[in-house]
Amino acid sequence: MGKLVKKTKLNLAIAVLATPIAMVPFLGTPAYAQNMGVKSALGNASDSALDKLSEPGAFYADEAVRVLLPGPLKKATKILRFTSKAGLTKDITRSLNDAAGKAALEAKPIFRSAIDGLTLQDGVGIVTDGNTGGTNYLRRTSGEELGLKIRPLVEKALGEVGAYRQVEKLGSISSLARLGGADISREGLTDSVTKQALDGIFTYIGREEQNFRKNPLSKGKKLLDKIF
Repeated sequence: MGKLVKKTKLNLAIAVLATPIAMVPFLGTPAYAQNMGVKSALGNASDSALDKLSEPGAFYADEAVRVLLPGPLKKATKILRFTSKAGLTKDITRSLNDAAGKAALEAKPIFRSAIDGLTLQDGVGIVTDGNTGGTNYLRRTSGEELGLKIRPLVEKALGEVGAYRQVEKLGSISSLARLGGADISREGLTDSVTKQALDGIFTYIGREEQNFRKNPLSKGKKLLDKIF
């Protein structure tokens, strides 16, 4: 009997999620979106992604999200690999990624705040918009704002890990700038790392969302319990 009730409730949930927008009378109600569990699911995906990326060395270890020196200067570092400064460029790259990880650790409230603004209409769109619908929504509606809020975290982290000092230690900065054609000023470095860190965070949130969608009953058992 218990299994039948659970199955019935699950079917009802699926039916509600599949209901055409025009047939749902509460579309603008944030509280109802919360009850649908969409906020919780996306919030959990966001938290999990940020937890993973904030692990020491996580950004650097994953080439898909590894933060690199900005623009053409990345090409210049290939030349430096054959010079006495090869070790320094590697150290700088590691420092950039360490800074991104430190920023990710402190970014949870920022992402949670964006997710808390979801309405039911947003939730229905997320559910029906492919395997990364929630991630796409978050990036589309809040990406620019999130970038502005995360930038100070990145700037602080870059200072803490010594990345700014390391760039200065490269020596002959003016000639490197001419060679690479990149902005290696403090502001330019901060902007580049912020953008790359944000790209990495969204990549990981997308992965977590896909995993949840593939196996919602297993990964979302606690979430379903809350909904019902």
